[in-house]
Amino acid sequence: MKKRLKGEVISNKMDKTVIVRVVEHEKHPLYKKTIKVYAKFKAHDEKNNCKIGDTVVIEECRPISKEKRWRVVEIVSSKEENNDALRSIET
Repeated sequence: MKKRLKGEVISNKMDKTVIVRVVEHEKHPLYKKTIKVYAKFKAHDEKNNCKIGDTVVIEECRPISKEKRWRVVEIVSSKEENNDALRSIET
């Protein structure tokens, strides 16, 4: 079973590669406050479909390059869809 993570695309400037930021919520051991912990992963995007702001699901795979060990499985929601939904609510 391969690991799957859900995150947001923060960069797509490389060819067939995106950087995905995954957010996890952890409780501080002493103060018990919930804090956000961010992790960034380079993921393979074969068709260059991902845009900045898209929410994607990434999956572990064999090493593709020195730092790429993940690939984009699906685009859950795109930034454009979210903007269109907000515009329809406002009007």
